[in-house]
Amino acid sequence: MPGREAGNEVETIIAASVKVEGDFTSQGNILIEGVVEGSLKTERNLRVGEKAKINADVSAANAVIAGEVRGNLSVSEKLELEPTAHIFGDVKTKILTVAAGAEVNGRISMGQETHGKSETAERAKSVNKIVEKVAAVQEKEKEPAASFFG
Repeated sequence: MPGREAGNEVETIIAASVKVEGDFTSQGNILIEGVVEGSLKTERNLRVGEKAKINADVSAANAVIAGEVRGNLSVSEKLELEPTAHIFGDVKTKILTVAAGAEVNGRISMGQETHGKSETAERAKSVNKIVEKVAAVQEKEKEPAASFFG
């Protein structure tokens, strides 16, 4: 999450002495230094401080995690895990950066297909069509050649 460039200012700060319980939703950038329990969603950037504790499913466009997250993480663009990050849950993101020392205890799904329309079914259909065509050509090659003399 870049510094204080236009549009990247933190709009919501949950300080170290604050505990939030319930569904927390924002359209802006969030900095968490305290505790969040329930669910956490932002359409922008999320930064989780080194001493922060999140017991929630988390959704953000971009995230930098230095603290503890117990719940599933869904980051549509880039997720950065700093050396002090501890993740206990599944991670879905397009781009993942993991610093030495960071922990992830869960499944990781990366790439374009983790968000938005999945292309896996379409690819499977294309592969099946190719396999069918190859099988048809191979079957045709097994047929006896027509005789020109006969």
